[in-house]
Amino acid sequence: MMNNKKTFIGSIVMLGICMCLFFPYPYNEVSMAHTTFMSIPIETQDGYVLLGIFGSILFIIAMILLLRSINKYHFRTFVIVVLLYSFLPHLLIVAYQETFASGIMAISYKGDGECRFDMVEKDLMNGECTIVLHNRSNEAVSFDLQFIDTNFFKGDKRMNSLMNIAGPYHVTIEANREKAIHLKELLNLTNVPNHIEGGGSSKVHVQLIDDDKERTL
Repeated sequence: MMNNKKTFIGSIVMLGICMCLFFPYPYNEVSMAHTTFMSIPIETQDGYVLLGIFGSILFIIAMILLLRSINKYHFRTFVIVVLLYSFLPHLLIVAYQETFASGIMAISYKGDGECRFDMVEKDLMNGECTIVLHNRSNEAVSFDLQFIDTNFFKGDKRMNSLMNIAGPYHVTIEANREKAIHLKELLNLTNVPNHIEGGGSSKVHVQLIDDDKERTL
């Protein structure tokens, strides 16, 4: 089946390098990206990611070398490698969080949070957000929670970060528990420039703060 052992090993090493360069823990750069390729960030709000472009090229070269190093089962091998590359990091992260991680490092988030904002009257807005966090450790974890405008740059209006007017929010999640965090606040927007007038958003990003430790999810 294998016709070039060195090429095969080389391709696996290159795939390993790609995975290590963009391993989604403790921060997941892909969640902040506008364009991705095989979980590799290509473009963010700050522009193109040169390391991401290099990683994408390296991945393609690695796959070409891998398929050239074997003499049959090309399609099957391609599918298996892509699936492993896609799911192995997540499995490794879960295994680490359930065994060695502690504090906010043991918190996982699927990124499916939602927020909704509605104006009540001038300078007053109802803000409502729901996110689900999972504490995978064997001890309770406490932290402060803040919301992030991941696509916020000059010219855009503030949205999810408006919830921080009433924050930060202190959260405690019991050991090995998944917790739905539902927040509803009346926000005073006096002296808050460049804010939305209403609307909703999905895939909300948050920041967890525990003393001098921080994680962006």
